[in-house]
Amino acid sequence: MSDDPSKTLPAVEAMREDWAIVDPLMGGTRAMREAGEALLPKWPKEEGKTYQDRLKLSTLFPAYSETVKNSTGRVFAEPIVLGKDVPVPIQDLTEDFDRQGNNLQVWAKSYFSQALSHGLCHALAEYPNIKPSGDTEQLVTQADAQAVKARPYAIMIRPQQVLGWRATNEGGEHVLTQFRYIESVEEDDGLFGAKCVTQIRVLVPGAWATYREQIDSNGAKAWVMHDQGSTSLSHIPLSTLYTDRTGYMTAKPPLLELAHLNVKHWQSQSDQDNILHIARVPMLAVIGLDETEVIVVGAGSATRLPKDCDMKWVEHTGKSIDAGRTSLQDLEDQMRVAGAKLLQRDKQAVKTATQAEDEAAQEMSPLQTMAGNLEDSLDQLLQFFAELSGVPEGGHVEVNGNFDIDFAPETTLPLLLNMAVAGKLSDETLFTEFQRRNVVSGDRKWEEEKDKIAAQPKAQVATLTEK
Repeated sequence: MSDDPSKTLPAVEAMREDWAIVDPLMGGTRAMREAGEALLPKWPKEEGKTYQDRLKLSTLFPAYSETVKNSTGRVFAEPIVLGKDVPVPIQDLTEDFDRQGNNLQVWAKSYFSQALSHGLCHALAEYPNIKPSGDTEQLVTQADAQAVKARPYAIMIRPQQVLGWRATNEGGEHVLTQFRYIESVEEDDGLFGAKCVTQIRVLVPGAWATYREQIDSNGAKAWVMHDQGSTSLSHIPLSTLYTDRTGYMTAKPPLLELAHLNVKHWQSQSDQDNILHIARVPMLAVIGLDETEVIVVGAGSATRLPKDCDMKWVEHTGKSIDAGRTSLQDLEDQMRVAGAKLLQRDKQAVKTATQAEDEAAQEMSPLQTMAGNLEDSLDQLLQFFAELSGVPEGGHVEVNGNFDIDFAPETTLPLLLNMAVAGKLSDETLFTEFQRRNVVSGDRKWEEEKDKIAAQPKAQVATLTEK
């Protein structure tokens, strides 16, 4: 039995083991260095300073973070489309979805990226805590809400913030009855300063409370209730986006195997850099010299050696360096197979159309499913907004990502151009296909481009056609 709100559930602790790998990879070289021996073990008998020097020289090959970024870019290749059933008041809210100046497109992109890298992410539909006007307790009026420009907005709750939850099973459906997460709020400190205060927020249907750590009379630390309030909803307006669900409120990173390979590459790259540092410095060997004798070695002086002595430079053969480089290349190929398609090497073995389609379907189908989960989560948030705004329905959104099969645009683009020249493809379709592959800016409109082409001098048009 525990009344400590900071207590984490075992399910959360289990997920944090995976996030301990994912978080540094998403943070880049600096975060990997800060992880220290957890991700870059110290060699046997390696001195502390030597290890720190090796750690400071280690750099990350960002396969994991770039794969997350590239996949997220595919999902948001086109702007999110609001359905015709989204009421005007809810449409207005999407222009500043989180009251931080981010519209729905920008906010959702960050939301999805977090879910893709960690397996899940949470979003809370919030409404400002309004104090009623006057000194007496009374219901908050519409004038009170308008005075502080109160309106629903979204709060992204990253999975690392979550401490625990409770749920009941009603007719086979999980109903959330409690949700706890840790957050940091900024408060004024003196005339000019500011400080960040860590607190725990506990949500239950129709109410909320915050706890802050304080020191009691015995000098012991304890979490004490700091503030509390009520909400107008009979449920917790929390939406969870899963990308690889393992259970209720639990998931694993869908690219976890890629993460392990990326950590292995980080360690192998460190070894490779270290052996290069050693191998680049040749060693001077003196044979037959008595330990008591002193010789002078320098670029501006000749070296005298006693009779029957020899001196020469000893250099590394380089075989282990080549083996290390080959190992790194193999790891990069494995990472490509595990999900990092952007890491494809320029010189690849030729694949049949069937092989390319099978590999594309294997990769893109899960991503397309995740995009569908994003739609559902955003629909749920809009419905929460509607409930908080007194609107019957929130409507639906549509996510139009780029899930097309095209592993070799350098091959397909000339093919499309040849088809257009041969009259087998319209100019408008050619323009659309180039735009879909990000060769032409998405802001360009075909009707405008057609008019510009018609306005060009004939000689210039002919020259471009010949090229």
